[in-house]
Amino acid sequence: MNLLKEFALNDKCSYLRDKEQITHYKIIDNCSSQSCQELIERGFRRFGKMYFRPICSSCNECQSIKIDVANFIFSKSQRRVMKKASAIKSYIQIPTITKEHITLFEKYHLYMKDKKGWDYQPTSAQHYYNSFVEGHGNFGQEILYFYENKLIGVDLIDILQDGISSIYFYYDPDFTEYSLGKLSLYYQIMFAKKNHKKWIYLGYYVKDCSSLSYKAHYKPYLTLNGRPNEYEIFQWN
Repeated sequence: MNLLKEFALNDKCSYLRDKEQITHYKIIDNCSSQSCQELIERGFRRFGKMYFRPICSSCNECQSIKIDVANFIFSKSQRRVMKKASAIKSYIQIPTITKEHITLFEKYHLYMKDKKGWDYQPTSAQHYYNSFVEGHGNFGQEILYFYENKLIGVDLIDILQDGISSIYFYYDPDFTEYSLGKLSLYYQIMFAKKNHKKWIYLGYYVKDCSSLSYKAHYKPYLTLNGRPNEYEIFQWN
């Protein structure tokens, strides 16, 4: 692992209005699967070569959360979602970038701008590459979802020794009837069960953020205690 840069930035909170956040960043070249896992276990997230986590001194609303895979039982409604999507095919591979990726990414974010008021800035091929393709090492993967021959969803994940770290999912809003966001998570859980992975690392749960509060619906789950550094023992409760 080669730490290229480490710094903290103060900015407007990404999750709660009228708040500011301080984010700890690490830019790492050639990060190993083991090093990635050690950071994820301590509350970091990964975009490309950049690992980050909030370190706000006066706020603890961002809670790192992970699903207990072995004890997760699919409900009838969750099984109905998977059954309805039987015509959708999925393929797993190392992260790539194509014109289809960029077009779908743009379409999704314009939809979320109208639906949830997300901030929107057009993306570039370089920005997408830096965020979702670069730095994948031997653990980063993408799951592509197709309806017939049309790309309708892209799920970016890291497959680690003890679990799956869910990075980012985007989809075609023309196919909302298939609940693709839920479906992608169900497929992650199924993959983890099949491959004897203990956890799905879901990133941050924020109770008062509609885009993140849904994560508490997937039980049983654990949350990380505090913000341990790389040399401290961590505890999930």
